[in-house]
Amino acid sequence: MSDGRARLVARLRAYQAMTEEEERHRQFICEFLERHEQPFDRGIREGHVTGSALVVDATGTRVLLGFHRKLGRWLQFGGHGEPGDEDAEAVALREALEESGLTGLTPHPDAPAPLDVDVHQIPARDPDPAHLHLDIRYLLVAPAGAASPQPRADEHVQVAWFSWDEALGLDGLDGSLRRLLHKGLHAAQRKG
Repeated sequence: MSDGRARLVARLRAYQAMTEEEERHRQFICEFLERHEQPFDRGIREGHVTGSALVVDATGTRVLLGFHRKLGRWLQFGGHGEPGDEDAEAVALREALEESGLTGLTPHPDAPAPLDVDVHQIPARDPDPAHLHLDIRYLLVAPAGAASPQPRADEHVQVAWFSWDEALGLDGLDGSLRRLLHKGLHAAQRKG
């Protein structure tokens, strides 16, 4: 096993899941990482590891979400790795920058890394068959005074800042995103 994959497995082995379902997801992702030399490879029929990020402002009072063009709902930023990727946090940072247009994003200094894990089914969409996304999620901070984000048009119809209450009150949130938002709120307000 490569050093990068070994580090990721070690982080996930130490990760404390919040629910039984999340614990099953953590175990599944660890086993997947141990079985596949290139876990981010989109060619793996079963699925692949993805990295995503919940972005908060510098004060920790607002969260940035994107209204996904294809799925028609608000989501965190994230997605696929590139060939050879082994660092889910680097994937999450890259995807958040690309999708939000915000520069200067950094890992939250007081948040667990990763913040959350989730395994979910992606429906078949020509030419791709149905497959799993093994999502490893992080909390990122936008720099103070960050400009209004400009969404990547092929990903999001809109990108917007929300208070935590506004975000948690959005229609169409699935349980996984709701759990991520609760964890993000708790971590963003923690100091030291």
